[in-house]
Amino acid sequence: MSNHRRRPELSNPRVQRTRARVLAVARELLPEAGPAGLTYALLAERADVTRQTLYRHWPNRASLLSDLLLEGPDVGYPAPGTDVRTVAREWLTSLRAGLSDRPTRAAVLAVIAQTDYDPDSTEALTRIVENRHAAFNTLLEPSGRQVTADEYALLTSPVLFRLIVEGLEVTDRFIDAVVTQWLSGPGEL
Repeated sequence: MSNHRRRPELSNPRVQRTRARVLAVARELLPEAGPAGLTYALLAERADVTRQTLYRHWPNRASLLSDLLLEGPDVGYPAPGTDVRTVAREWLTSLRAGLSDRPTRAAVLAVIAQTDYDPDSTEALTRIVENRHAAFNTLLEPSGRQVTADEYALLTSPVLFRLIVEGLEVTDRFIDAVVTQWLSGPGEL
């Protein structure tokens, strides 16, 4: 592998600062430029790094958008708990808050829109979903319950559909109804 494609050591504080700065600038630019306008040339200029640095951290735009989502702002991330209903409700509330953040929403929509023709975006979306599913199961550990990928999809899909497809508000009442239905829903899938 050539030296310019060497992956940075993520434990290095300097690398962490560079990543944080670039992701912060990307979050600022995304609502202004849109996903298509968020080019590595623009991002490198505004973040005061080289394009080579960007490609070392994110070999493609889908991986940049994926990290932008996974390393995004804390929007009331839930705490682990023993009550599955409470954890699920707080999880969906956090999901709603995250997708209300304009840069996060733009990144999600961009990754989803590209999955039909871009394998990198498909991989990024899979990484995001698997990461969020694992994080939800981590929050559920004190309850002794773990959910399958299908169960996780049944929990989150109504909120995602309401926000992304319908463009409607997700109220606390809606979240409560989703969690109640999910808890009483089909057993084994």
